[in-house]
Amino acid sequence: MDKLSLTALARQQLKLAATSNSGRSSQTVFGGHTKHLRQTVVALLAGRELAEHDSPGEATLQVLSGQLSLVAGEKSWKGSAGDLLILPPQRHSVSAVEDVAFLLTVSM
Repeated sequence: MDKLSLTALARQQLKLAATSNSGRSSQTVFGGHTKHLRQTVVALLAGRELAEHDSPGEATLQVLSGQLSLVAGEKSWKGSAGDLLILPPQRHSVSAVEDVAFLLTVSM
């Protein structure tokens, strides 16, 4: 069994995002392309976004710190630390309202 601190990983990814030209950083913490389940900690600086993209299948987004906005078509949702958002099965985007770190869980 492995144990990880999502709080520490979120802090680390936010520091890396602050030094990145894209204003974002991520690290897969479980799974990957050869597994059915993949979990990735993603950090975005305020005002940055993950542009509209296709849904990866069944997925959730758990906000670890900060605030974000999830937009799919005409609908939008706000997420704050502690919130779990179920990603819609359609094209969507994620933008950072303030510096944000979240855990993206995808089942392939």
